[in-house]
Amino acid sequence: MPPPLDAIDAPPAAAPGDLTEPLIAADTWADSDVEAAGIPVRDVPFVTVGGGLGSFAMADLLRLAGLGVEQIAVLSDIRRPDETYRYLAENSQIPESERLRSDAGSVMDNIWAFPSYAMREAAGERSLAPVWQVLTEPLLAEFFTPRSGQVYRSVEREALRIGWEDMRVIGHVRMVRRRLGGGYFTVMTPPAGTAATRRVAYRSSHVHLAVGYPGLRFLADLQEYRSTYGDYQRVVNAYEPHEHVYQEAQRRPCTVLVRGSGIVASRVFQRLIDDRDQSGAQTTIIHLFRNYVDGPQGEGATFRRPGGHGFAYQAFNYPKAAWGGQLRNRLAGLEGQERADLLDQMGGTNTAPRRQWRQQLLRGEREGFYEQRVGTVTSVAPSPDGSAVVTSVTSEDGQTMELSAQFIIDSTGLEARLTDHRLMADLLEHGGAGTNPKGRLDVDPTFEVRGTRSESGRMYASGSITLGGYYAGVDSFLGLQYAALQIADDLAHLGFCRHIGPGRSIAQWWRWARNRAP
Repeated sequence: MPPPLDAIDAPPAAAPGDLTEPLIAADTWADSDVEAAGIPVRDVPFVTVGGGLGSFAMADLLRLAGLGVEQIAVLSDIRRPDETYRYLAENSQIPESERLRSDAGSVMDNIWAFPSYAMREAAGERSLAPVWQVLTEPLLAEFFTPRSGQVYRSVEREALRIGWEDMRVIGHVRMVRRRLGGGYFTVMTPPAGTAATRRVAYRSSHVHLAVGYPGLRFLADLQEYRSTYGDYQRVVNAYEPHEHVYQEAQRRPCTVLVRGSGIVASRVFQRLIDDRDQSGAQTTIIHLFRNYVDGPQGEGATFRRPGGHGFAYQAFNYPKAAWGGQLRNRLAGLEGQERADLLDQMGGTNTAPRRQWRQQLLRGEREGFYEQRVGTVTSVAPSPDGSAVVTSVTSEDGQTMELSAQFIIDSTGLEARLTDHRLMADLLEHGGAGTNPKGRLDVDPTFEVRGTRSESGRMYASGSITLGGYYAGVDSFLGLQYAALQIADDLAHLGFCRHIGPGRSIAQWWRWARNRAP
């Protein structure tokens, strides 16, 4: 996650208007309880917590559904909705010029998906190639995916159009508690020097949570190594800043050991090999697998996908029918563990079958700078002279090998535990929320967090914290918009906002096309 802004430092502990022990211990607060603690209350009908792309999708939908900027508060410790996403993408080697793993129609700034990313790129470059690629994918061409820079620019335009700056409030959200009489209190720590009190409480009818991943997930043996030896330079996570690895590899011959076989590992390999080709780096790459894929993966014909050479190949995280076809409908009809099992069948570790990556690795094997090893790690420790990190591995036949590398890059993912996030841990303890079989927030088909209802008030969630619910691709662009649509429809049913029917949809698209406020 990006480091917090310096301006978000908490005010001194002596500042008035702080949480009291009785408030912290209580699951439900009365207005008088908050007043007695000296915490100022600000009233706003709808609060969304996070401020990233999930909050952006939600605020965008509600603006289209008729809410004004004064009716929405976006509580966040980041300034731009794409800030965290951009941070993670750039660390995982997806600069603005490179392409994401998202299709042409998953348009973050436009719920109508017209014009698509492909059409915009075709217009910008005055070329029909992107449109032709979409028309012929995946039989004659690889799936079209947008460049990250195009996504960032479109999100920035839409944020300006809907009045993001007027809705966003900078601060750290500490907790959300149900309010006696209905609705919620969302407690925020404001930036230092901007408020006379230590906390501010936002009193709202409804709350939406879109806080992203709870944190970085490290493989256990690598986390133990970092904790034991205090070495955060040689052993790194692909999602944290680690440009020094590539810079050092360009200065002198290095061996880099990469763990993981998903999309991020593919990006790391491309960067390392591009540096060899373009900057003259003499890097040796060791790819360590625990589970080696040597053929097609999946049970039955429905979920069979290509595999081999260590990788399972799938264009997107899940089959496309999981976003809006028969697999979405099938998942929506399942409960509990059956739903989790279907998600595992559809997903799992996989990477996009891009020709460039596969050709690079095959060339690396031929030329001897890329090698694969398979086994279970038994220990990770510094070399005797401190110049490298030695990974001891036991293979399936029981033999032991030691792999020495100047750097280790953990590319295994972002899936930290829900309780690693302070707000989520508090919600599970005091808010009535529970977890699903995947260990994430238990939500219903409208993305309401089960067990958190406060009389007429509703609490919703979207994004990665809802994985295991009734929709598969919850942390994708389309998944965030799908969740926002379900939530907006539920709120419209409650009379909170307008339904986005055909007439309103056409009118709002026309305003979008002319870059006019909703």
